[in-house]
Amino acid sequence: MIYDLIILGGGPAGYLAAERAGHAGLKTLVIEKEHMGGVCLNEGCIPTKTLLYSAKIADSAAHGEKYGVKAEVSLDHAAVIKRKDKVVKNLTGGVRAAVKAAGAEMVSGFGTITGRTAEGYRVEAEGSTYEGKRLLIATGSSAIIPPIPGVIEGYKSGFVMTSTEALALTEVPKTLVVIGGGVIGLEMAGYFNSAGAKVTVVEMLDKIGGMIDDEIGKNLQKNMEKKGITFKLGCQVTRVENGSVFFEENGKEESAAGEKVLLSIGRRPNTANIGLESVGVATERGAVLTDEYMKTNLPEVYAAGDVNGKSMLAHTAYREAEVAVKNMLGKRDRMRYTAVPSVIYTNPEVAGVGVTEAAAKEKGLDVIVKSIPMNYSGRYMAENEGGDGFIKIIVDNEWQKLIGVHMVANYASEIIYGAGMMVEKELTIDEIKSLIFPHPTVSEIIREAIFQI
Repeated sequence: MIYDLIILGGGPAGYLAAERAGHAGLKTLVIEKEHMGGVCLNEGCIPTKTLLYSAKIADSAAHGEKYGVKAEVSLDHAAVIKRKDKVVKNLTGGVRAAVKAAGAEMVSGFGTITGRTAEGYRVEAEGSTYEGKRLLIATGSSAIIPPIPGVIEGYKSGFVMTSTEALALTEVPKTLVVIGGGVIGLEMAGYFNSAGAKVTVVEMLDKIGGMIDDEIGKNLQKNMEKKGITFKLGCQVTRVENGSVFFEENGKEESAAGEKVLLSIGRRPNTANIGLESVGVATERGAVLTDEYMKTNLPEVYAAGDVNGKSMLAHTAYREAEVAVKNMLGKRDRMRYTAVPSVIYTNPEVAGVGVTEAAAKEKGLDVIVKSIPMNYSGRYMAENEGGDGFIKIIVDNEWQKLIGVHMVANYASEIIYGAGMMVEKELTIDEIKSLIFPHPTVSEIIREAIFQI
């Protein structure tokens, strides 16, 4: 049998592409080495959100006196993990059912491209050979394990973890050192802090949150420090040993004690050993090169998701998969990365879309920057006693168009999509002013900020 499309990887890009391709009538095969749903569903996005929601409930109850509610609170970590497993099981089952309903086939195993055929390409998995007219490479990414002295040994012994192992812990460590102050590191630091661990975050940069707005990063750090999390910024980790993480701070070696260590310094595309070299798929710094149509340098070979290294987010992978399948079907579509929302699901949440103030300055853009407190929103004030969140908008001064929105506040994750649509559709300030926002909602903060321009 010759398939119209063979997909390597059953994560967000892979399984959504299988659904879209199958419903469009393409004979589709998905090869997944572990679990359908990929890292996002099994070890990332969804599992972490179940834990963080439990932490949010615990935090709210523990400080309920601000709202006239008093309670004795404890977080049962084992019960949280049990619920996480149930949610993941239900959702992975749903993914498999959706792919099957689309008419796509699924194979469990490690897929490797072995060469070209007269019709297209040949792939092997678990001793079987498959042929396809087209390929979609959607093999995702893996956590980076750096060559820091003691890390490999610590990982083998269980002292050092990635987020995968952290999400499977049955007990909360008394002390936890998180190496890396990016999205995953901050979310895990937030959960384990709420669960009772003493958490220290060691970050090489002088700020947290990676590419998020500098002021918003400082606000988030302040809020997390209030909860007892310690940050060591601008510190290079030098070694890991004997229950401690050693790092250089201001030219001196310091250390932080940890019963466990969580590595969270980024992810790298999974391109090794999948046979890219057998057909000549071009890569750069370990990522598959793709154009705006998600095409690689080879005919009828596409790539989507973390494997192309452009924007390692599940929702980016979804959109890339749709673009790839549409172009396979001859329906012209292209991928744009100018309005991809990003979220950190801490408490408070951080969300942003478009350019930051710093990025705008680096590009030499003539912009108007306006920040206002979230307290401009009545709903926010009603539900956030003592909250210090804010929103920052970036406006192109020449064209009077919204090009960036960044906020730190509860509900930020549910609001940012609206801001993303405004940026994506290049709405002018006057056009946004004419929109009607429901009242009272925290989303009105966008309207309030726009009217300050």
